[in-house]
Amino acid sequence: MSHPTKRKMFSLLSRYTPPYSKNPLNMPKPFSTTTPPPQNISIVTTLTNLILTSTDPQSLTQALLSPSINWTPHLVNSILKHLWNHGPKALQFFHLLRNHPTYIHSPSSFDHAIDIAARLRNYNTISKLLHCMRTLRLHPSPKTFAIIAERYVAAGKPDKALKIFLSMHEHGCFQDLHSFNTILDILCKAKHVEKAWNFFKVLRGRFKADVISYNIIANGWCLIKRTNKALETLKEMVEKGVLPSVATYNAFIQVLCKKDDVENAILIFEEMLRKGYVPNSTTYNVLIRGLCHRKQMERAMDFMDRMKDDECGPNVQTYNIMIRYLCDAVEIEKSLDLFEKMSSGDCLPNLDTYNILISAMFVRKKSDDLLVAGKLLIEMVDRGFMPRRLTFIRVLDGLLLTGNQGFAKEILRLRTRYRRLQHFRL
Repeated sequence: MSHPTKRKMFSLLSRYTPPYSKNPLNMPKPFSTTTPPPQNISIVTTLTNLILTSTDPQSLTQALLSPSINWTPHLVNSILKHLWNHGPKALQFFHLLRNHPTYIHSPSSFDHAIDIAARLRNYNTISKLLHCMRTLRLHPSPKTFAIIAERYVAAGKPDKALKIFLSMHEHGCFQDLHSFNTILDILCKAKHVEKAWNFFKVLRGRFKADVISYNIIANGWCLIKRTNKALETLKEMVEKGVLPSVATYNAFIQVLCKKDDVENAILIFEEMLRKGYVPNSTTYNVLIRGLCHRKQMERAMDFMDRMKDDECGPNVQTYNIMIRYLCDAVEIEKSLDLFEKMSSGDCLPNLDTYNILISAMFVRKKSDDLLVAGKLLIEMVDRGFMPRRLTFIRVLDGLLLTGNQGFAKEILRLRTRYRRLQHFRL
């Protein structure tokens, strides 16, 4: 992209002053649901086992229709979740319970059954379930169609997913901007970005595409590494007068960093600050990764320090990025210093942190480094992380080869303890 074009893009972004909010607009979550109240585990387990072991539909029906069972949507949903890996049995249970004299399935239970049928690619059953919902005057919701669309896309049928979206109104469920964004998100996450883009161009006027719509498409282009198309999409967004969000700026910064254009990414970052946007951890992590990739570790550390000023202190991902790149640069002492700072602060290391550091301890082939690897291995087990078998073998062999037999015996004892712990957890 030429410098005049970049300057034009910056000026387009600077036209807009955002609402002063610390919360960026998020991507749609088509399958988010409220958490149901806890069920009596013994009832759920007993009924699930009954369904799984039954070979006679008639006797199973009689058992399910017993007046001693107080059927509720939450109980039905819990059983369907327990039967998730036994799709045919789950659908059998759902259909048999439709014979109950008083209990009627809830829309949420239909959604679970439809999801199971779609996962089995039993499209005939999906049609019957939708028809049954209409018969019971339980209109399918946008979530219902999002479930079906996502399963079609997962099965390699994106055109079917678009068709189900366009047919929503035939089932008494009218499309809106949120459902439009949801289908775009489903397509883009499955890397059908070209199809999503063409669909977007046709219907963006009808649904009045917003910042979330554009962010979804831009992130989709990034996902398939077509950064120029992502920049074009974001540029078009601001030209059409759609107010950018923090997520928009994050997308800009990510695209520029992927193009190895960190300096212009920093210009975008400074622009968002001038306009009153508050960067989040994603903003900083993308920039820090970009700077590290350019081997500008000191500048990356400066941005890490700035995170505290914006009330979004470094998170575990931030530390892992820095530690990984420091290890790649064979700056082992600096990576360990950062690890110590992490361990003594509010952000504790995770499994990735330990794996990164333990692997780095083998680079210099020093006896002291392998002692550190052993200590890290002990610490990660003490903190409840489960190392890979290869990690144990590698550390053990390294200690033996460098003459640390005493410590190697301790690692052997740890491995025995780890096996017992793993067996207990299973």
